[in-house]
Amino acid sequence: MAPETQDPTILRFGVFEVDLRSRELRKKGVRVKLQEQPFQVLTALLKRQGDLVTREELQAQIWPSDTFVDFDNGLNTSINKLREALGDSADSPRFIETLPRRGYRFIGPVTGIDGTTRRTTTGVSKAAATRTRKIVITAAIALLAAGIAGGLFWRSRQAHRLTEKDTIVLADFKNTTGDPVFDDALKQGLRVQLEQSPFLNILSDHRVVEELRLMGRPPDEQLTPEVARDLCQRAGSKAVLEGSIATLGSRYVIDLNALACQTGDALASAQVEADSHERVLKALGDAATAVRKKLGESLASVEKYDVPLEHATTPSLGALKAYSIGLNQAILNDDSDSAASSLQRAVSLDPNFAVAYSALAAVYNDLGDVRFSIENARKGYELRDHASDREKFSIESYYDVFVLGNLEKGTAVAKQWVRLFPRDLSALHALHAAYYWSGQLDEALTTAREMLRLEPTALAYESVAGDYVRQGRLGEARATLQDAQAKHTDPASYADTLYIIAFLQNDQAAMTRLSAAPWQGPYMAPVMEFYTESYSGRVSRARELARRAIASATQRGEAGFIPSMEGAFALVEALEGNFAQAKNDLANAGDLSTNPNFDVVGEADMVAALSGDTVQAQRLADDLNRRFPEATVVQFNYLPAVRGLLAAHRGKAQEAVEALYPMASHERVIPLDWVAPYMVPVYLRGEAHLALHQVPEALNDFQTIFDNAGVIENCPIGALAHLGLGRAYVLEGDTAKAKTAYQDFLALWKDADPDVPILKQAKAEYANLH
Repeated sequence: MAPETQDPTILRFGVFEVDLRSRELRKKGVRVKLQEQPFQVLTALLKRQGDLVTREELQAQIWPSDTFVDFDNGLNTSINKLREALGDSADSPRFIETLPRRGYRFIGPVTGIDGTTRRTTTGVSKAAATRTRKIVITAAIALLAAGIAGGLFWRSRQAHRLTEKDTIVLADFKNTTGDPVFDDALKQGLRVQLEQSPFLNILSDHRVVEELRLMGRPPDEQLTPEVARDLCQRAGSKAVLEGSIATLGSRYVIDLNALACQTGDALASAQVEADSHERVLKALGDAATAVRKKLGESLASVEKYDVPLEHATTPSLGALKAYSIGLNQAILNDDSDSAASSLQRAVSLDPNFAVAYSALAAVYNDLGDVRFSIENARKGYELRDHASDREKFSIESYYDVFVLGNLEKGTAVAKQWVRLFPRDLSALHALHAAYYWSGQLDEALTTAREMLRLEPTALAYESVAGDYVRQGRLGEARATLQDAQAKHTDPASYADTLYIIAFLQNDQAAMTRLSAAPWQGPYMAPVMEFYTESYSGRVSRARELARRAIASATQRGEAGFIPSMEGAFALVEALEGNFAQAKNDLANAGDLSTNPNFDVVGEADMVAALSGDTVQAQRLADDLNRRFPEATVVQFNYLPAVRGLLAAHRGKAQEAVEALYPMASHERVIPLDWVAPYMVPVYLRGEAHLALHQVPEALNDFQTIFDNAGVIENCPIGALAHLGLGRAYVLEGDTAKAKTAYQDFLALWKDADPDVPILKQAKAEYANLH
């Protein structure tokens, strides 16, 4: 007779431990609060691990004196509380399996304190053997029943899965290992792994910041499960994904749990172990893959878009942590200096960290340091094979646009990115930016609307409103921003758009009020006011604003912005005929032959052409063509305008026409440098046609400027085009129309500084018409 074994008082499963004597449930050594009846249900299931424990048996053991209704409600509540405590799911159970209308089975392996495994029902009993023939005989019926029940089971599972329209909030990882390297790094790693999926849609950091602000919380507040769930509900997301890491002896245990944010119901979970510190990222990737499948992503999609995490980002936990901190500093705290420092640490820890180089490029671009931005973007591009497919799109798109300046390439990459990841906000932002810079107004607006539909952030509202402005649809633009204000989005994000609407509607009171309001970025307001003053010929005031912006950049240690500002200010001075001041501004922009910003060099080239310095204009044109052969704005705007104007001044009509021809398909291309004035090459084309006495062409050029007032905004060519129109009518011999055009210009410049060269010329020309 076999000796009788005594049941252990401590049972273990996964990271949980049950002390039957003290009646406690512990997770990784930490007590988990569990009420008495759910604990009794757990005990009953653990003691018969692998067996079906019927509802009747549980009623007899735990609710012997209760009525059936009380028992039914009590058992359902106990099972739900038990699953919540264990992070388990009825759809994808790891521990407790439901057998509908029959009972429950504990399916996870259970060990005693000595590590021996508790019994499991893996053998075939004598009773089971006698049923074999019956199973064979009734196979057809069984298959039919399985098909019906399976369909119902599938539909019930689908109700709890995510759809492609749902968004997920990532909570911060709970780290109980005591090792700070896991802080931030694992959440970022999880985001990267999940964002490989075209199916899942992670709530963006920008939206998280906005929702936290609306909740009255700081933008960098830790997303504990409680905060994440509140944020999830406010944002209209479907689920919160919580993660934790703990030690179990010498091993690491990673738990991922997806919970419905409205009900708290478990949607999916995964638990993995890593046998060493170095294997944690791989284990995290495995857990993320498991969760993707359980949340409803197809197996084919998971297999296609599942680059191992250590290859998709970096095998270095330290580098991943520094990268995550850098992104948080840039996005949550708007602290580009600190972000650059953290991202530099990331690439120093892992010199092959492709996406970190690309992020560093974006941060340096935000700091105005174009040289370092290009340098890091190029490194990221060269290392792009060390990234996931989604990150490759991001890296390539940034490189094509900001390093090569090739908007056609950048647009093609962004289109493919959006096609494969249609709900990826980063992809849509990249495509919208490419359309915007290319001057494709309808396409930009369509993309911006999709951004707003997917995630109504301040940036999305501003993009839609800005696209309406560029199409001259000011009422719709204002209505969009009123909707944004009603949603309590950050008003600083679209102060510049409201200012331009006020400018185009000649609402001086609104412009004055907005000038004093908070703006996005420290230089935007003075630069915007610089253009407004220049538009009206108030040159002294414009120069004062220009110096203020440059002094601010110097004081802030962001000298990278200065060449951009000096180049833009110089071009405006040249348009007004202040050539000496324009050349002085360019001298302050530094060495143009080594400046990697093709917009600054292009502006310098237009300054030289306008001032009649043909030698300098030709030299800069040759330099632009050699150094930036793929840049759209160079090849289709700056070079055609300069070459056409130079040929026109030499009287070479056919040469000028051929030089100007490429501009026809790219008239509305926007410089990448945000300081630069817009559509100036079209104005230079008009000047070239005037020099050649090609009146219809000149009239068309200046009318193009009027037709695109929403694109040009407050750039002074909007006013100067009236003067160009008047000069064209003089050549045509239409004195009446010429007078009207001159009067329109002089009315706009009624408060202009009297000594501006182009104003003196305009007054003299107008006087000759009488």
